[in-house]
Amino acid sequence: MAGVSAADQARQVLGARLRELRKDARLDGRQFSTAAGWHWSKTSRIEHGKQSPSEDDVAVWCRVCDAELALPDLIAALRNVEAQWAEWKRITATGHARRQRRGVELEGRTRLLRVYTVVLLPGLLQTEDYARAVLTQCIRFLGTHDDLTDAVAARMERQQVLHRGNHRIATLVHESALHTVVGDPRVMADQLRRLLDVAFDNPRLIFGVVPLDAEFIYTTTSFDMFDQRMALVETISAELTVTRPSELRYYEQAWAGLHRQARYGEQAKEIVRGALARWTRRISGT
Repeated sequence: MAGVSAADQARQVLGARLRELRKDARLDGRQFSTAAGWHWSKTSRIEHGKQSPSEDDVAVWCRVCDAELALPDLIAALRNVEAQWAEWKRITATGHARRQRRGVELEGRTRLLRVYTVVLLPGLLQTEDYARAVLTQCIRFLGTHDDLTDAVAARMERQQVLHRGNHRIATLVHESALHTVVGDPRVMADQLRRLLDVAFDNPRLIFGVVPLDAEFIYTTTSFDMFDQRMALVETISAELTVTRPSELRYYEQAWAGLHRQARYGEQAKEIVRGALARWTRRISGT
């Protein structure tokens, strides 16, 4: 992954443009801040991309720098920064089922889908009980509209991409996801049995496990790559859409490093079986 996100990068570019306006007006940071009526630290944060200005802030900036003609373009740039992020609460305001159905559309028109997950198993391979436990926690954590039944059904519908159409799907799962409690031990045991049943003999699907002792690649969160045109990155508060080719190259680089170290076939099965044995022992109390 890149050291900064697309949103961070766009914010830094905007800050640099505002800094140039200030310098063109022959004002240092403190002189500008006094004229703008705010603390100099705010000016510094905006110029270095640490804080997004409001549209009113940008209007004040242009007024102080006598650059009102630049205002429409700067407002457009600011709105582009804000559009880089889609807050989960906005995405799920009408329920998680809508987000799942968007997944059906995205995956349906993708020839090569690559998925890397760190904490959870991929939605395309989840059992209904596992998906229900995940979505229950999402709804509770975010305080969003509770459409659990529809959301689970929509997530199950997404799995049709494994059996229909001309798709190639590669999923890499960090081994830690096999040991993260989702639901309870019985849910986990059933989920791992399903992996052993469906993840290894599908010609459309490549399934790999990145082992716990894999070499550090870079700070990498879960992400989905849709062909070579887009990556979706899930954070706690937002879903980031990455489309810039220069940034997508970092995701390609991370994927290559993870793919190189992952275990496939019988080696992956042995890792899954080991985790399943652990859950089975927990269920039996031994």
